[in-house]
Amino acid sequence: MKHYEHPKKNLWTGRISNKWLYLHEKVHCTPLEELPEAQKKSIALLGYACDVGVHRNQGRIGAAEGPDAIKSSFAKMPNHLGSNVLLHDVGSITCANSDMESAQNQLAKAVTTLLDRKQFPIVLGGGHDMAYGHYNGIKTYLDTKKAGQTIGIINFDAHFDLRKNIEQSNSGTPFYQIAKDCEKKGIDFNYLCLGIRKDANDRNLFQTARDLDVIYVMNDTFQVPLLNEITTWINAFTKNVDHIYVTIDLDGFSSAYAPGVSAASPMGFSPYMVLECLKTIIGSGKLISLDIAEMNPKYDIDGQTTKLAASLVHHVVHTITQT
Repeated sequence: MKHYEHPKKNLWTGRISNKWLYLHEKVHCTPLEELPEAQKKSIALLGYACDVGVHRNQGRIGAAEGPDAIKSSFAKMPNHLGSNVLLHDVGSITCANSDMESAQNQLAKAVTTLLDRKQFPIVLGGGHDMAYGHYNGIKTYLDTKKAGQTIGIINFDAHFDLRKNIEQSNSGTPFYQIAKDCEKKGIDFNYLCLGIRKDANDRNLFQTARDLDVIYVMNDTFQVPLLNEITTWINAFTKNVDHIYVTIDLDGFSSAYAPGVSAASPMGFSPYMVLECLKTIIGSGKLISLDIAEMNPKYDIDGQTTKLAASLVHHVVHTITQT
C-alpha cells in the first residue's frame, strides 16, 4: 500500500511484568489490511508521519518523527484497560516525494477503514494538515453508513489554521479547506477552537473566522477560573451536532509543557484545561475520533512533549473505554 508503513514492534518496549501491567504488553501490532472488525471495544493508533505541510507553512520540520516518539513513550505507561478492551498499533501513513496531498488521501481511506471495522481511531502526527485527511475519512464513513449526520470539530490550538490555500495546502490551511468543502456541499461547517491567541493569528485570520461563523475561545479566557463557562460552551456545541472530531495541536500548550513542537510559545494553555474539557466531550457520548498534531521530537527537552502527548492518549483511551 502506497504511503503506508506497517507497525514497528520495536517501539513497544518497557518494563516486563508478564501480567499486562504495561501498555507494551497489551498492544497488538496489526497491519491495517489484517485488522478484523472489532467484536468488543477496540482502539487503533495510526501515525501520520508527515511534516511537508509544516515546511510549506514555514515551520520547523521534524514532526514526521512524531508518531513513533509518541508510541514509544505510550508503550511504557501502565495499563489499566480491561481485558474486554483491545489496543492496536496499525502503523503509519507516510509521505513520499513530498506528496502531502496523496498522504492526506491515504489517511482519509485509513480512517474510513478503521471506523468501518468498529475501531476508535487515534491519529498521531505529524503536521496539522492531517486534519483535512482525518475529517474526510470520518465524512466518507458517515456518508456511507449514516448519511446526513453532522460532524463538529473541536480544535485545541493557538491557531485557527484557516489560511487560504491559494497556492498550496499546508499545515495552516486544513480547516479552511474543510469549510470550503462544506460550502460546496451545502452543509454546515461546525468548528470550535479553544485556546486561540492574538499573537498567533493575524487580523485576516480573525476575519476569516468571523466570515465562517467559527466559535472560538481566546487563550486568556481558556483558564481554570472560567472552566464552568467553557464547559457550558462545549456542551452547547456538542448538543447541536451528531458526532465530534477532536484535534489537539501540541503547539497550543505553553512551551513550559510542550517545547517539542513545530511552533513553540510560552503563552499557551495548560494540560489540565485540555484534560477537563476532554472529560466533558467524552461524556457527551459523541466523540467519534481524535488526533494529536505537531509532535516534533527534534526540539523536545527530556522527552517532555512526547510524554505529554502520550499522557493525553493514555487519558483518552482509558476514559472512552469506561463510558
